Parts: sequence; structure tokens; C-alpha cells
Amino acid sequence: MEADRSTDFLIIGAGFSGLVAAERLSSAGWKCVVVDRRNHLGGNAYDGLDAAGVLIHHYGPHYFRSNSRRIVDYLSSFTAWHQVSYTIKSHTRGRYWSFPINLNTFEEYLGRPSNTAEFTTWLEQTRIPITEPGNSEEVIISQVGRELYELFFEGYTLKQWQRHPRELDASVCGRIPIRTDRDDRYLSESFQALPKQGYTAMFETMLNASPGVELHLGMEFSEARARWKHKHLIFTGAVDEFYGRRFGPLPYRSLRFEAESFSAEELLTREAIAGQPGFWQPALQVNYPGPEVPFTRIVEMKHATGQQIGASTIMREYPKNWTPDDEPFYPIPAPEARAAYERYATLAAAEPATSFIGRLATYRYYNMDQVTGMALAEADKLITLYGSNL
Repeated sequence: MEADRSTDFLIIGAGFSGLVAAERLSSAGWKCVVVDRRNHLGGNAYDGLDAAGVLIHHYGPHYFRSNSRRIVDYLSSFTAWHQVSYTIKSHTRGRYWSFPINLNTFEEYLGRPSNTAEFTTWLEQTRIPITEPGNSEEVIISQVGRELYELFFEGYTLKQWQRHPRELDASVCGRIPIRTDRDDRYLSESFQALPKQGYTAMFETMLNASPGVELHLGMEFSEARARWKHKHLIFTGAVDEFYGRRFGPLPYRSLRFEAESFSAEELLTREAIAGQPGFWQPALQVNYPGPEVPFTRIVEMKHATGQQIGASTIMREYPKNWTPDDEPFYPIPAPEARAAYERYATLAAAEPATSFIGRLATYRYYNMDQVTGMALAEADKLITLYGSNL
């Protein structure tokens, strides 16, 4: 199809990266066309009510957190927040454990009360000294030793990545904190919250505040590029797909989700397990590191959203090998994968009038606030380059 219209910026992808960049450029007076091959906006952060009326995250849990006041203030222009401390547990050896590892976990391991001093001493005696951990196995055993590593990390990582932790960058398991006090929060950032009405509502508000942005869903990149003349392209999809995978596909991991909803009456049978009425499990997220089940975790978003509803929905998450027909959820954090990406990165750096931003376009595992910051920075750079059109 020949181009039949024009825009200033053509933006591929209607997730965090694309929509934030579009809003900023629109605020400077530029016209933006945003396209996405899916039939909804929000990318993997897309959420909404399911058939049971429960607000769920359709592509797995998205736990927003940040230490950046600028990023929080920016997004607060489009949403109010529901403050939450994300708490999870691990289910292995037939029981629930406090996780990430903290003093409560140590007491569960001992089967008796303890204190920070004893736990610290135990860790010093148990951990395997490694000055510069080079992979995910080393980063954990250097902190807690081999037994707790095998209990909580090894099996989970094998299922999630289909690779042994020693084959993965230290950052994979190193993202999980180890604490010697009773702080059982999953994350450590100063700001932890979810958009009060959900991510989809936040993105819709962002679009409504951007009259210069035109959104097209259910459209492929190739059609969009042929249809709209543009002065600059912003690409947030998989960088190897942009180049027709000329060096071969980059390795990714994909996911399959299995949702199950329960009525208020059905949840009564789980009250003793959940520890509170109206829930199916005792925490927002429960990890399953053992080989006895094929899924890695079960998420019950109602724990975090604050939604007042009798029903609840759980989401089982099954990692799977990626094929070109699947969504590429996770770049593989391993040295050979990074080396393969560098060939595409070299092409991307030389691509005229094109910006590559976001997790897939830069082949890195970024959190949502980091992706937002990247989009803000790129928009600032482009406004400096092209000026304001107000």
C-alpha cells in the first residue's frame, strides 16, 4: 500500500514506551501516529475486568515501583494511585515460605524463633565467599549458601528460563533482595503503587490529554510504515523483527497464562489456606520452584488492587519456549544472547531518523519506570532536535 497520509512521528507500539513518547511529543505540538498489532493499547501492561468482574493483568503481574520522583510525578498527571506493598510467598516442600528471604524465612527454616544477629552469623558461616559473582548461581550462594539457593532459586530459574542459573547473568537472581530483618516486601523502591483505576485507564487518560496523537490498533508495522509518511520513526518492538531477523532470531522466553475465577462461596473453602476471607491464596504472588508443577507462579491481583468484590481470580503462569508466533516476553539475560543482539544494535545505531526504545527494541529487561524514563529522555532529545511545533 502506498502512503496516503503523513505524520510527524510514526510510533510503533502502544505500550509504556510508545504512549509516553507520543504524549510528550504531542505536548510540543507534533503530530503522532501510534500503531500496535494488538487490538488493545497498553502493551503487556494491559489490564481490565474479567468475566467475574475482577480487575486482572492480562499478561502477568505488573508491579509498578520507582525511586524516581520525576517519573512518578509525570505519571501522576494521568492517574491516582493505590499504594501497595507487594508481598509474595514461595511454596515448596509442601508449605508456604516467606519470600524474599528474610528473618521470617530463617525462622521457618529453623522451626523456631530467631533474631537478626543469629541469622547474620548463620549466613556468614553458610555462604560461599565469591568476590565478584559472575552469574545468577554465584550471586545467590555468595549471599545465602547452597541450601537456600536450591530451595528457592535453582528450580524456579530452571523452569522460568530453561537454563541453569550459572548460565544467566548475575542480575537475574540478583534483583531479588536478601534481608536479615522482618521486611518481607518483594521490592525495595520508595514508591510502590498501582494506578487506581488500572493501567488501561491511565493510558486512556494519557491519550485523551494528547489531541495530536492518533491511535490505530490491529495494524502491523509493515502496513503502518507504508501508509504514513513521517519525519521520524520510533520503534518499540523486537529489534530483530525490525530487520527481518537477517542475523537470525534473538532468543526470548514466552509465557502462557491460565486464569481461574472463584465465587465468594467457592472462596470460603480456601479461607483457612488464604488466611483471610475472599481470597484463594495467602499472598499476591506464590512462587512454585519445585518440579512437581509446570507453572512458576500463581498471581491473585485482588491482593494488590484493593478491589472490593466477593469473587477472585488467580492466574497461573507457564513459561514456554518462544517461537515467531508467540509474544516475546523476556530477552534472555545471557552473554551469548547479548552478543547476538549487538549485531542488531550496530544496525540500529546507524538507522536514519529512527529511535529504538523499550525492552524489546533494546533487548534488555527493564522495569516500567525505567521504560518510562527512557521514553521521556528520548522525547526530550527529539524535541531538542526538531524543536517545538507549538
